[in-house]
Amino acid sequence: MQDYNPDKNLLKERIILITGAGSGIGQAAAKKFAEHGATVVLLGRNERRLEETYDQIDAAGWPTPALIPFDLEKAPKEDYYALGESLYQEFGQLHGLLHNAAKLALLSRIDDFDPETWNSVIQVNLNAAFLLTQACLPLLRKAEDASILFTSDQVGRKGRAYWGAYGVSKFAVEGLMQTLADELENSQIRVNSIAPGPTQTSLRAWAYPGEDPTTLPQPDHIMSNYLYLMGPDSKAIHGQALSAPAETQADISST
Repeated sequence: MQDYNPDKNLLKERIILITGAGSGIGQAAAKKFAEHGATVVLLGRNERRLEETYDQIDAAGWPTPALIPFDLEKAPKEDYYALGESLYQEFGQLHGLLHNAAKLALLSRIDDFDPETWNSVIQVNLNAAFLLTQACLPLLRKAEDASILFTSDQVGRKGRAYWGAYGVSKFAVEGLMQTLADELENSQIRVNSIAPGPTQTSLRAWAYPGEDPTTLPQPDHIMSNYLYLMGPDSKAIHGQALSAPAETQADISST
C-alpha cells in the first residue's frame, strides 16, 4: 500500500465520516479523503480543532465538509441514533466510516487501574465505535460499496504490560471488526482494521514523553494506507487486521 498511486478522483461523490477528525491521523485522513474528492463529515469533541480541519479543506478548494461536534464519551445512545438520522436526512447514504478517535488516559498496572478511568477509555475506544457503527449501518447499506475502517494498535494484537484499558479496548476493537466482517461477508460493505504504527500524534507523545517525535513519520506520510482501504480499489480486502508498511513505522516493542 505504501506505493499506492490512486486516481485524483478516487473518492469523488463519496461521503465519509471520520471520528477524531480534529487532529493527528483523523485530520490527515480527512484532508486526504477530501483531496481525492470525498465529502468528509468531521466528528470530534473539540469544535475548535474541527473548525481548523474544516478551514484547511475549504481553503484548498476541496468538497465542502460537514462538521459535527460530538462527545463520544458522554453522549447517550439516543444521540448516536439521532446522529445517524441526521446524516440520513443530509446525505442519504455513507460510503465510508473511519473509527479513529481514541483515548489512552493512563499507563498503569492492572492492580492500580481505577474503574472510572477504565470505563472511560472503554467507552471512547470500544462502546462508541459499536454505537456509531450501529447507527451508520443503514446508511452504509445504501451505498453501492462502502468501507468501515478501524484504527487499531499493535498493543491490541499482542498484550503488553501497563497498557491497561487502552490495550484491552484495542483487542476488543479487533474482535468487533472480525465479528462485523463475518456478518457482512456477503454484503457490499467491507470491514478492516489498520495499526498505523508509531506516528507523530498527541496520543503517542503522551505515552512516550521522552521520545523524539521527529524520528517518527507524520500522519500524512501513512495516508496511502487509509486512502486505499477507504476507496473502491480495496473491494477485495475484507476482515483483515493490517499494519502500515515496515518502511513507515518503527517497532513499537523497541520504544
